[in-house]
Amino acid sequence: MTAMRTQIKEEEKQLESECRDPIDHQRDQQDEHRFRQEEEVTLLLSNPLNDTVLDHKIRHCSNSVVAAASTIEQARLHKEEGHLLVINSTSKKEKVSGERKAPEWKKLDANELGISHSMISKPTRVVLNGLKRKGYEVYLVGGCVRDLILKRIPKDFDVITSAELKQVRKAFHRCEIVGKRFPICHVHVDDVIVEVSSFSTSQLKSDGKFNGDVRKPLGCSKRDFIRWRNCLQRDFTINGLMFDPYANIVYDYMGGMADIKKTKVRTIIPANLSFVEDSGRILRAIRIAVRLQFGFTRDLALSLKELSHSVLRLDKGRILLELNYMLAYGSAEASLRLMVGIFAFHMALVDQPQDPLVVAVFILAVHSGGALLESVKIARRISQPYQSSFPELLEAQNPGSNNALMLKTINFAALVKTALRNMTDGCYVSKAMAKYPKAPSSDLVFIPMALFLRVSKIFEYVRRGTETRFVRRQGRRIDHDSLAMGSLEEVRHVFARIVFTTVYPPNQSNEN
Repeated sequence: MTAMRTQIKEEEKQLESECRDPIDHQRDQQDEHRFRQEEEVTLLLSNPLNDTVLDHKIRHCSNSVVAAASTIEQARLHKEEGHLLVINSTSKKEKVSGERKAPEWKKLDANELGISHSMISKPTRVVLNGLKRKGYEVYLVGGCVRDLILKRIPKDFDVITSAELKQVRKAFHRCEIVGKRFPICHVHVDDVIVEVSSFSTSQLKSDGKFNGDVRKPLGCSKRDFIRWRNCLQRDFTINGLMFDPYANIVYDYMGGMADIKKTKVRTIIPANLSFVEDSGRILRAIRIAVRLQFGFTRDLALSLKELSHSVLRLDKGRILLELNYMLAYGSAEASLRLMVGIFAFHMALVDQPQDPLVVAVFILAVHSGGALLESVKIARRISQPYQSSFPELLEAQNPGSNNALMLKTINFAALVKTALRNMTDGCYVSKAMAKYPKAPSSDLVFIPMALFLRVSKIFEYVRRGTETRFVRRQGRRIDHDSLAMGSLEEVRHVFARIVFTTVYPPNQSNEN
């Protein structure tokens, strides 16, 4: 019996050495002692009977070490939630409600993906080099890797290292450990803060205890296991990528590259479980999809709809954090202009409801740079019904001649500008707030004068006539890059699309 056990161990070691990446071989030897301790803790914390049987059955059914590893983790997740997994002989696992195939582990050449070191910010390179010189392993992880692959400028760079947080703090003069549930290091380089996390703390549960639920699968190198386990804890597959800038390798354990090619946002664990685990991911999924112009997978879209109410349970600080992320980069300034413009437009309608044809001419004139006569002719040809349930819209009447319709449109444009100007008047805001006794008295204004001037440009040519050198906007698709650059033409285009489809909703049968 002893001889048989020895033979089995030798076969396992041989299989592991064959699977191991050459780059990782030397690193594995350095981490052998630490891993033995972790595996002892894992065995103590896990259920020995159930997990042993589960591991044996999955490995027996699977032809892939990678599939076995992912299946084991998914099975444990579903076992805790009471779901049933069905595993067949071709390594495919399906939950009764439908589960996707375990992704294949991939190691990709960063150069072939178009990633160069010059794309990494200088402060981040300082931190990476500082830790590398100390002999620690360092990686970029998360959304920054995704953005580098998409040739986008990351809003920040997240670094993860094999060093303990205390070792990171010793490596840099200006560095502190922050956070209690999930501690990280803030390394100050000039005026920039670079966030550094450690593999040792990323495997902790929210209660600060070691996460022993995930075992190293047979035949998997220890460094691969460390990276895979970290990526498994992330929110979306496209954020589960890890980049070693010194080996020039991008590690993809979650199928992130496939979803980037499909332009899809997909949760790493089933979406309903992911959103229950952290409802803040709902806001994050929407933000990422809008920013990247990605779609949702079917299960994510369904869970988004069914669990959207859970966002209300988030604390105010978390909601504020997510909103700050939304407004921190990209199209935030243009979107704010757009929001204020729509608000002023609605205030003008509330104060003085209009004929829907006047509203249509106004929208078309905004889109066409003030071409009023052309807008009138197009508006008269609109055949689809307007949204008659809006109290801000009068019952459609005969508007009279083209000149009369243009005059009404110009007058309405003046009302919009008046509503916009009222937002800069402290007295007007305080009078409006006086209707609410509990509201604090204040001399604040709704928007500053600088924003008023920028928003006014959206509507100014409706009153002044056709804009000189105006280039007609082609196509219906929103150009998010132009919007992010603050393009006035793109802001007008988006405004016109939003308002027109609200007042004249598309026919349901045509839309289908």
